[in-house]
Amino acid sequence: MRDRLVTVALPAAAFCAGFVPDARPYTFFGLASVPVYIQGAAIGLLAAAVAWTAPRRLWPLLLVAAVDSVARSPGFLLSVASYVAATTYRRPLHLTVFAVVASLLAVVPQPEAEFLSSLGGAPLFVWFPLVIGLWVGARRQVVTGLRERAERLERERAALDGRARAQERARIARDMHDVVAHRVSLMVLRAGALEINAVDEKTAAEAELIRVTGKEALEQLRAVLGILTEVPRRPPMTGDEVLEPQPTLADLDWLLNQSRSVGIPVERRDEGTAREVPVMVQHTAYRTVQEALTNIHKHAGMAATQVVVHYLPSALEVTIKNSVPSDDTPAMPGSGLGLIGLRERIELLGGGFAAGREADGGFLVSARLPT
Repeated sequence: MRDRLVTVALPAAAFCAGFVPDARPYTFFGLASVPVYIQGAAIGLLAAAVAWTAPRRLWPLLLVAAVDSVARSPGFLLSVASYVAATTYRRPLHLTVFAVVASLLAVVPQPEAEFLSSLGGAPLFVWFPLVIGLWVGARRQVVTGLRERAERLERERAALDGRARAQERARIARDMHDVVAHRVSLMVLRAGALEINAVDEKTAAEAELIRVTGKEALEQLRAVLGILTEVPRRPPMTGDEVLEPQPTLADLDWLLNQSRSVGIPVERRDEGTAREVPVMVQHTAYRTVQEALTNIHKHAGMAATQVVVHYLPSALEVTIKNSVPSDDTPAMPGSGLGLIGLRERIELLGGGFAAGREADGGFLVSARLPT
């Protein structure tokens, strides 16, 4: 609405300024016999037409105002041109040149007036409209800057929201991988052991079905984790989920016993002086061991594993190393998110993470967490 009013108001102001009859009518080209109000209407229509093109083309309005000031006397049409020039020109040099020329046109002495009496035309018809135009132009720039800043902040907020949603989806995928994949892999290993040691064919067939179903569940879990990255937001947690304690180093033996129960020889060794460390560090250390054991279940079978928890003066170091697999157990499917998510969690705490194959063919996972 404001833009439309400005578009219509400028030609209307130019028409009114040109229509205002002056003391001196146009006398050139035989126009002296034409009534003053008809001359004013004609110059008003012309001024409105050229004002319609401002500020894209400013010079036609300035030319009409200059001719009107010289032919009749400086008036409101020069004021309209001064206002438009102040709101249009961006370079100080252009505006200065216009102000000087317009001031000279405003003080040109008329035959009926002396030079001193015409000096009041410059402040009234040039300087005052220039000041108003400069104020309006400055305010317009401030408002435009504020609007651009608000739009930029809106875009940044949308980007931050999208990034937060992506991080939340990735965190959910990592948690699902840590918890579900670990337990399903244990189920598959137990079913495989039951299949091998079954005393009758029916039990072996049922165990094989459980093992195959578990492997299919792992494959479907991998697909679900891929789809999960497209979920817009996480559903709100229930009260039980919020209050459920996170596992810490106190639960580490329970985790190791789960692997031992399926036949994996796991040895734990604590080094250094045990002490209390932050709960977040304990939880991350637990997840590190859990992810390493899950990978051993999937890719190393019954390989001997050693878990070392080393208490340093300012850090907690957790190392999980497994030997070369002694059997030809086929590898189970993996999601590819475990070690990546683990690295992100550890680096978020300012720690260091390393994982890779050793020279003897085993695999080593190491995490150093500052306390």
